[in-house]
Amino acid sequence: MKRQLHAVAFIIMAALAGCGGKPPEFKAPVVPVLTAVVEKKTVPIEIKAVGNVEPYLTVTVLSQIDGVLQGVHFKEGEDVKKGQLLFTIDPRPFAETVRQAEAAVLQDKKQLEFYEAQAKRYNFLVEKGAVDKNTAEQNQTLASTQAEKVKNDAAQLQSAKLKLQYCSIHAEIDGRAGTFLTNAGTSLKTNDTKLVVLNQIAPVYVTFSVPEKDLPNIKKYSEHEKLKVSAYPPGSSKDIRQGELAFIDNAVNTQTGMIKLKAVFDNKDKYLWPGQFVNTVMTLSQDQDAVVVPSSAVQVSQQGQYVFVVKNDQTVETRVVKVSREAGDDLVIESGVSAGETVVTDGQLKLKPGFKVMAKSSDNATAPKAMPQEKK
Repeated sequence: MKRQLHAVAFIIMAALAGCGGKPPEFKAPVVPVLTAVVEKKTVPIEIKAVGNVEPYLTVTVLSQIDGVLQGVHFKEGEDVKKGQLLFTIDPRPFAETVRQAEAAVLQDKKQLEFYEAQAKRYNFLVEKGAVDKNTAEQNQTLASTQAEKVKNDAAQLQSAKLKLQYCSIHAEIDGRAGTFLTNAGTSLKTNDTKLVVLNQIAPVYVTFSVPEKDLPNIKKYSEHEKLKVSAYPPGSSKDIRQGELAFIDNAVNTQTGMIKLKAVFDNKDKYLWPGQFVNTVMTLSQDQDAVVVPSSAVQVSQQGQYVFVVKNDQTVETRVVKVSREAGDDLVIESGVSAGETVVTDGQLKLKPGFKVMAKSSDNATAPKAMPQEKK
């Protein structure tokens, strides 16, 4: 056994002697990567949030009289115009009330004419000394009382005519009708029975909330012009609708630290629908000299966000960066890299500081300068 160990040791020593007695040097690999050049661009200053579509106006149609619903003159889900006839209530009881009120007015007017004539006649007789003054005053009182009765009859007639008009229910706004909330033949109660809800959806509101820290900039940029707001349903970023900021709430929500905003959209094609959740992007201004890198270039570690910067000798170094905000597929960098530098956008998992890189071909990648060939 000892002889075998001596033999193995002899072989190892001979091998080391043949190699000069030194272990081989470590040679860093050349890593294929995608790269991009840090650029200065004009990018929008934006605030993104999730919003909710709301009707511009909502009207709940109620009956203003007690009666029986006689007819429905539109379809569920139909667009209706302001003034369009929606419902009719059986008008016969109300028409009869109008007839009776008109008859009462006519009769009491005739009675008033008689009392006024009597009062005039007795006033004349008092002047002639034919009757006493008390008799004339009594006739004058009868005439005055009858005049008040005629006024009351006229008011009753006006009320009856108004109720007859209420038998025809018309749309108060242009809007989209919802589900029927009652059916023909139903007995209705004044201001109690809901008939249908109308939503005006052209234009339409989109309501969203942003952190209170954004409020100073919103107030600043909205002083001179209307702020533009874009909206699109999740997954439909290519089908965007444009609107304008229309409302800033008068208080910050103390529980959430958020401020409520509203934007208005003309929504002529009715693409946005009440109750729908949408992504919103509000543009405050334009940053003319923003330093940007592709989002894929920025990595995250325990020390923060960083990028791999390609140096002139084609080796890489890590650089801690401070990201200001997103700008589409790019990130705006506040500090850490400068325009013109080259950063790695793909292949970072295989890299360490000091490794050499070789640019892979890609339509979207910017290759660094070709590396010089090593001399053997």
